[in-house]
Amino acid sequence: MATLAKPNLPRFDVEIFQNEFLADGAREVNAIVTVTSTGGGTSGGRPLGVSDAGPLGAGAQSAAVVIMVDCSGSMDYPASKMRGAREATAAAIDTVRDGVAFAVVAGTHEARDIYPGDGTLAIASDATRARAKEALRRLTAAGGTAMGSWLAKADKLFLTRRDIAIRHAILLTDGNNEHESAADLDRAIERVSGHFTADCRGVGTDWRVDELRKISSALLGTVDIVAEPSGLAEDFRAMMEGAMGKQVADVALRIWTPANAVVKFVKQVAPAVEDLTGRRAEAGPRAGDYPTGSWGDESRDYHVCVEVPAAAVGNEMLAARVSLVLPPQTGSTPEVLSQGLVKAVWTDDLASSTRISPQVAHYTGQAELASSIQEGLEAHRAGDVDRATAKLGAAVRIAHATGNEGTFKLLQKVVDVVDPKEGTVRFRKNVSEADSMTLETRSTKTVRVKK
Repeated sequence: MATLAKPNLPRFDVEIFQNEFLADGAREVNAIVTVTSTGGGTSGGRPLGVSDAGPLGAGAQSAAVVIMVDCSGSMDYPASKMRGAREATAAAIDTVRDGVAFAVVAGTHEARDIYPGDGTLAIASDATRARAKEALRRLTAAGGTAMGSWLAKADKLFLTRRDIAIRHAILLTDGNNEHESAADLDRAIERVSGHFTADCRGVGTDWRVDELRKISSALLGTVDIVAEPSGLAEDFRAMMEGAMGKQVADVALRIWTPANAVVKFVKQVAPAVEDLTGRRAEAGPRAGDYPTGSWGDESRDYHVCVEVPAAAVGNEMLAARVSLVLPPQTGSTPEVLSQGLVKAVWTDDLASSTRISPQVAHYTGQAELASSIQEGLEAHRAGDVDRATAKLGAAVRIAHATGNEGTFKLLQKVVDVVDPKEGTVRFRKNVSEADSMTLETRSTKTVRVKK
């Protein structure tokens, strides 16, 4: 493990957990890469939005946030949704630190920036926060839903401040993306990917989990349900506090492999499962970058799988070099923040080659847990009760075995657990849509390996 960060950046540490021993002729190498960033968020480092020049000095704005609020007609049914959205947006605005650039967008079948309202970003201060909250009176429910236009508006606002590196959005909706095609939304997501990160929230139960997950996954954010409008303010405040803790943006996980070795997949496995394999950007000979977004004080785990050339007993090789890198500034080279090595050693010792790394085994189970829940709920919606029962039974068994108590409790709201160890379950009668959607939305959340 090497730590190479400069003093003005958070400290990044990389740890590699694996069983490097392979049987004669074996080719697949698996490793869990734990990345920890310290000194960059709320507990240390320079606060987001404040530079060495002072809170309002030259170059002070190191972050920007845009809040997108659904104002379609359905937000008035019941009226508590629109009222809750205004209160939540006000809570988020109160959490924006001095010096951070921000804006509020009203989203319907089109997008309007209601504050500051001139196509730019305001700079947070007591005065601008007060004016922004006053402008929330203009958040009224009328019109349709076209989330692609909201994303495009947020992108346009962020682009007015190209000097700001950390750009984060919050998107709230209560319904389906009915006023643009799925292809239009896909194109909008593709156009803004890499420009900013986004957390998505659905209020009530009339929105689609897959739509919001598609946005949040592409934009390296989170997705969750807020079943009751009364819970929006607390959730928005927490999301904005998380955004305010970010200190460095556009960090990439760079994986170099030797000749004839191939990266099979790269997945974030904690705090949530997110497949990054298809997001690879070539970064020189035999190297690829996988986006991880912005970082504060936090730790994440990644599962890296590499296929190496088969070798005989006694051989050993470097299977991969994993680095955390910052993108190059104009005329510079990428900055390496930390790195670790994944190794392969061929042995005829059966005990060594068949031992599975506890970390790899744990997160393989967590990924299976997420897919079992999603496949089970999809089968239930399609009327295939047998498949749904089998999949959710498998999910119960894995959640019980791995100590994922949060997911286990969510499963218990959908199925009656007869035998958690064996995964024997029965579907409960009259399961609420909120409980089913909460389970689906939070299915990708994982628990860390107990050390």
